[in-house]
Amino acid sequence: MRIIGIDPGLRSLGWGVIEAHQGRLSHVANGQCRTERGDLALRLLSLHDQLSEVFAAYAPETAAVEQTFVNRDGVATLKLGQARAIALLVPAQAGLHVAEYAPNAVKKAVVGVGHADKRQVEHMVRLQLPGAVPTGSDAADALAIAICHAFYAQASGRLEAALAAAGGAK
Repeated sequence: MRIIGIDPGLRSLGWGVIEAHQGRLSHVANGQCRTERGDLALRLLSLHDQLSEVFAAYAPETAAVEQTFVNRDGVATLKLGQARAIALLVPAQAGLHVAEYAPNAVKKAVVGVGHADKRQVEHMVRLQLPGAVPTGSDAADALAIAICHAFYAQASGRLEAALAAAGGAK
């Protein structure tokens, strides 16, 4: 299964594509969609266009996006939410299911601690995806989101198989 993880941001939207096959993960690609200061509508359009190109190039089969946390700056949170809308829209336009994960859930799945810092996340991403060289912290976070999704998808698949087996045993 080819998974894209997306770390929403208005200035820098991170993305990371991995392959998950029989419990093994491998790095495919990663990067950042960047915008400059200026008109918000044009920045959102730029993010949409850049992320659409990533989808065309790497053809992910499923997507995972980090949920927004609310901080003290309401204006910044609203702008992040608009960038997050692009991160949800592009996979939806491609017909993909989009999973959403809280930042602490991603850190816990990848590092084992829900309050890990960015250095710890990037270190564990590099360990779990040998040869991966994230293009920045946003790309490392996006790869972590993809790893988190692979973990939960695998666990969900095992649960569904166990329930099916239990149902068939009656």
